[in-house]
Amino acid sequence: MFSLFYGLWKHVFSKTEFRVLILGVEKAGKTTLLEKLKSTYTNMEGLPPDRIVPTVGLNIGRIEAANSKLVFWDLGGQIGLRTIWEKYYDEAHAIIFVIDASRPSSFEDSKSSLEKVLRHQDLKGAPILILGNKQDLPEAVSSEELARYLDLKELDERAHMFEAVSAYSGMGIKLAVDWLVEVMERSKRTELLRVRAGAYGNI
Repeated sequence: MFSLFYGLWKHVFSKTEFRVLILGVEKAGKTTLLEKLKSTYTNMEGLPPDRIVPTVGLNIGRIEAANSKLVFWDLGGQIGLRTIWEKYYDEAHAIIFVIDASRPSSFEDSKSSLEKVLRHQDLKGAPILILGNKQDLPEAVSSEELARYLDLKELDERAHMFEAVSAYSGMGIKLAVDWLVEVMERSKRTELLRVRAGAYGNI
């Protein structure tokens, strides 16, 4: 009887864990986003923006949202560091790609980097959330304008969303995370990773 109730309890109360990569070119605001996520969804205060330095390697953050556990891997966006991104693709459930919407001079580099991410076989079927960040700045373009500029054909075959956010103020972040959790829960990629994890566990 105990095992029956324990199994039911585990099914109802255990939370699915999703691994999400936070990618983007340098100075897009990836680490500021991670710190805002941590302060928004946990009792821990994130680093203030003026104390955040460029990421060299990896920052990790964990939150709970919509009855799920999310593990975020924030990777450095400098040109010399982007080659390490693909080392994390195979285990990722989804991608958050951050773009500085206030800096049009970075759009072409962002588009090129994002196209490479979308074409990589190790990310096949992974939902992608594209954030037009720094909406607190008056020169920022809207998510609709950003979508028109990028015009990514590779997005036609996967779940995706463009969202205007401010990692500084937190604007739009909860809406974006809610969407991401929802699509990851019903994503074929999530099922693929679950099956693969089960197969490894039986070896």
